[in-house]
Amino acid sequence: MPLIKDNELVPDPWATLGDDAALPEGAPAIVSFERWQNERETLIKRNAPLGIRLRSDQPPKLVLDDLDRFAVVALEFPKFGDGRAYSYARLLRERYGFRGELRAVGNVLRDQALFMLRCGFDAFEVAEDSALEGWRESLAEISVFYQPTADGRSSAHALRAKCAGNGATADQSDPTDAEERSERASSNRDVGAASARGPTAAPASVDPIAGYRAY
Repeated sequence: MPLIKDNELVPDPWATLGDDAALPEGAPAIVSFERWQNERETLIKRNAPLGIRLRSDQPPKLVLDDLDRFAVVALEFPKFGDGRAYSYARLLRERYGFRGELRAVGNVLRDQALFMLRCGFDAFEVAEDSALEGWRESLAEISVFYQPTADGRSSAHALRAKCAGNGATADQSDPTDAEERSERASSNRDVGAASARGPTAAPASVDPIAGYRAY
């Protein structure tokens, strides 16, 4: 299947093998969790990169002790309504420290592209080459985010702090960062006070991130 990485269609050097398929000599291969369980010792001895494919009912903790043996972890999206792979991706990146390729496979859709990227995916198997243009459009739809995640982008709070020149930064991996909590608490107090006063027109201000007037 076509593979997207870094917003480009790229050749896929990996062979995704069925459980009964012969192992390619000296070539990168992705195997199922079941095959890893049954042939672990043989696969470890191969002189070639190895990847593993996990279904949505196979959490990455099942291979946690062997995670450093895999150059690729492919997480399956079996259908639109099954989002367990998002959680698995964040666990792999933020808790387990996986730094290899994290590949989205299965029902990989344009509308999910940005969410997958934010959770830590960096490779995406798509249905056809023509999906690339829509993929790029999807990733460009939102440029500023409130939540820090595994993709390393600065949150809105960190960007505002930088624009204000106070040198403050926010933790990019922990959504419970103290400064983020403080900002949310302050915002909640402001909303509560405004509700108590009743409906009034809010003064206009200039958002230092986007440069437009916000109300």
